[in-house]
Amino acid sequence: MRSFLTHLQPLHALPSFAAGCTLALFLSGCQSLGTDGLTTSNAPAEISGPAASAIAGDMVSRLAEQIGPGTATVSLKQDSSPFGQALEAALKGWGYAVVTDQKIDGATRTVPLAYVVIPFEGQVLARLSTNSVELGRAYTVTTTGAQPASALSVMKRG
Repeated sequence: MRSFLTHLQPLHALPSFAAGCTLALFLSGCQSLGTDGLTTSNAPAEISGPAASAIAGDMVSRLAEQIGPGTATVSLKQDSSPFGQALEAALKGWGYAVVTDQKIDGATRTVPLAYVVIPFEGQVLARLSTNSVELGRAYTVTTTGAQPASALSVMKRG
């Protein structure tokens, strides 16, 4: 009986891990919201330029699969982080017109875009949000860039 219980000890931590993941999921949805319902953009300044560029390039290519390449003006809610700058450059590289704080006329179709990059257990979690789709992925960051560490998560709205 004792040998059976020793094999179950690693499973003892599973409920607390599941509770922690559930809490993180709920808290990620409770971040401060902008006026149009998207999260406020936020990325840590510690992410290097090459890593920020690699993550932004990958995420924008995946965003283009969802909203069409270069088909809209993107209204970017940006902070001053290296990731925010890399994201703007990647969007322009894919042919999107990007506005940050400017007012635009009502005839221009815009796609509001917000992002969040969060360091977590040696990786970073990146999320892009529009009114119609949300993309998320984990990355392993190195000194020379970043590599995807998970599958892409896609959530479509409406």
